[in-house]
Amino acid sequence: MQGGRKLLCGAMRLFLRGSRLCLKQGHRRAPRRLRHLLSYIRLLLSSLCYNSLTNSELVMDCLFEPVFWLVDLLTRWFGVVFVCLVVVLTSSILMIAYFALLPLVLRTYSPIWIAWHICYGHWNLVMIVFHYYKATKTPPGYPPQRKFDVPSVSVCKKCIIPKPARTHHCGICNTCILKMDHHCPWLNNCVGHFNHRYFFSFCLSMTLGCVYCSISGRNLFVDAYNAVESYYQTSPPPYTFRDKMFHKSVIYMWVLTSTVALALGGLTLWHAVLISRGETSIERHINSKETNRLQKRGRVFRNPFSHGRLNNWKLFFGVEKRSHWLTRVLLPSSHAPYGDGLTWDFSPRRKDMMAI
Repeated sequence: MQGGRKLLCGAMRLFLRGSRLCLKQGHRRAPRRLRHLLSYIRLLLSSLCYNSLTNSELVMDCLFEPVFWLVDLLTRWFGVVFVCLVVVLTSSILMIAYFALLPLVLRTYSPIWIAWHICYGHWNLVMIVFHYYKATKTPPGYPPQRKFDVPSVSVCKKCIIPKPARTHHCGICNTCILKMDHHCPWLNNCVGHFNHRYFFSFCLSMTLGCVYCSISGRNLFVDAYNAVESYYQTSPPPYTFRDKMFHKSVIYMWVLTSTVALALGGLTLWHAVLISRGETSIERHINSKETNRLQKRGRVFRNPFSHGRLNNWKLFFGVEKRSHWLTRVLLPSSHAPYGDGLTWDFSPRRKDMMAI
């Protein structure tokens, strides 16, 4: 009995010593792990204000990074849907114009007005289709992935490649774009150096076409609207099914073209102002901040890529002689833009860059 008690007491002592040793080791390890966790959390919080240039905009960008990622993902996937929507809506207006309005024009208008509507309408249609196709299919321009001898202003943190002047990273395309203006979901493509002219010409042509349909179809819209209102009277006029479809088609065309004319017209006017200033949409935001920063120091900011309003338009459209205003601006043209999008070393100041 005594030998069994001694063995039991010895086992209990060994168990207590082992448990104490484990508790001591756990007590020693727990604070160390806790200190590592606290230091890591402190490092994460410190990263939000890692230098003196950090401001509230940077903190908000970090906090809303998941939201930006979700928007970029949705825009990338819905780009094809937006392109199909543009094609379907434009095709519906063309069907109404050809099958409903053109026979009416041929029956009621004089030969001069018939020639005007046919010539202008088809010129406008060709400009819209050509520039939309070129804007969607033309790559905006990408900086070379290998080492190049072009001066760069920074290094892209996502592509890990040097960025030339006026180059920005597009989160939707997931690459850097030369002279990036913005990513257009209606094109499912970025607007950059090589397709900026196609994008603006498409917006201008589409706006002119919508204004043309809205103005020329105003009287038809009023008559069609009054006819639709008479449908609900006690004794409506005897309209056929074809007449009702004509009235509803005219109302649909006028409402759609008028709405697009206002919305797209405002966008086109805004881009015209940017082109006159030699800026892109991104550069407008950057230059505004730089102007305010230098203004506080008593200095004046000058855009290094602006060469005067007329020269900016010449550079944008690639006009090198007088005939180019017709062949490159008023008619479809596939000529390449001035420069390669990597360097901007031309600086005309006192005289026109191009002899016109």
